[in-house]
Amino acid sequence: MQITDFELFAVPPRWLLLKLETDEGIVGWGEPIVQGRLETVRAAVTELIEAYLLGADPLRTEYHWRKLYQSGYFRGGPILMSALAGIDHALWDIKGRHYGAPVHELLGGHVRDKLLVYQWLGGDDPEDVAAAAKEDRERGYRAFKFNFAREFRPIETPNAVDHAVERVAAIRDAVGDDAFVGVDFHGRVSKPMAADLVQRLEQFDLMFIDQPLLPEQDESFADIAERTTVPIATGERFYSRYDFKQLLVDDGVSIIQPDVTHVGGISEMRKIASMAEAFDVAVVPHCPLGPIAFAASLQVGFCAQNVVMHEQDLDLHAPTTSQRLKVLENPETFRFEDGYVKRPTGPGLGIEIDEAHIREQAQTQVNWYNPVWHHEDGSVAEW
Repeated sequence: MQITDFELFAVPPRWLLLKLETDEGIVGWGEPIVQGRLETVRAAVTELIEAYLLGADPLRTEYHWRKLYQSGYFRGGPILMSALAGIDHALWDIKGRHYGAPVHELLGGHVRDKLLVYQWLGGDDPEDVAAAAKEDRERGYRAFKFNFAREFRPIETPNAVDHAVERVAAIRDAVGDDAFVGVDFHGRVSKPMAADLVQRLEQFDLMFIDQPLLPEQDESFADIAERTTVPIATGERFYSRYDFKQLLVDDGVSIIQPDVTHVGGISEMRKIASMAEAFDVAVVPHCPLGPIAFAASLQVGFCAQNVVMHEQDLDLHAPTTSQRLKVLENPETFRFEDGYVKRPTGPGLGIEIDEAHIREQAQTQVNWYNPVWHHEDGSVAEW
């Protein structure tokens, strides 16, 4: 079998989808994307496939990963690793379809029958966010994550801090003590303030605080972790096992959140999970993207013991009305029940793509960029 062709589709809201074709008619799908850098990743995917994969045997997944990674003297980073990730998704999809098995069975077999998923909560007003949390709790979700605050200056006023803490209190009260609540600092909080803030949030029995510091400050995570009883998490802006290595050695986190679209795909994410397991660190994959990325990430979640929960942004509770699930031939593919998604059993990534819908959506201009926020003095704020 040989790789013969590929296509890339930019579709709303901000996704880039890859179709990889073979001479035997088996097709694999992947999702290579850096949100806000779609065209840059498109160029990287095109360059990698045209230079190294056309005419190659798609079943050599590990060899292709090493070749695409090591072929460049300059390696890693969000663009190249995300391009590699989408290609890796598609290669595993082809491999699973060739052997008639889900990818997780090729990676050692499933260790669980269902996986807890968490719901993202947006909004700023404590009452509005609490109302949304209560509604989602009634829809069946048992775990939630939300941003601690919007723009947050390096040194903030007591009122700004109190307002952010009120949001946490309102959500915990809305969902009750039988639900998981995670708070994402999103790298918006400065190092001088982070340690005190995580201590103020201990009263809410959080499942974790995510990105209390920017990844550029990863040498300080261990200090934050030592000063609080709340589990510390990070990882969505890390791009390979090598980025996670020192953080694990330093005992800086209790939970890592790798993103299968940014860490080099299924191949690398499986290795990251195994490496974390040696340090008794749990994995809660980051995945605010489309069904292909979600399906790829689930394949690792169902074969790795220390993956304990998973992000989703697909309205799994309402598949027939979800706009984001329309790229699937069967929007009810991900069986959601009581806060869990059940193990996919279809071959490859376990999903069937509605290609006609994707081609139609690809006619839409997709031009999404990260918002650029500013503080009141005009300086750039963390988004």
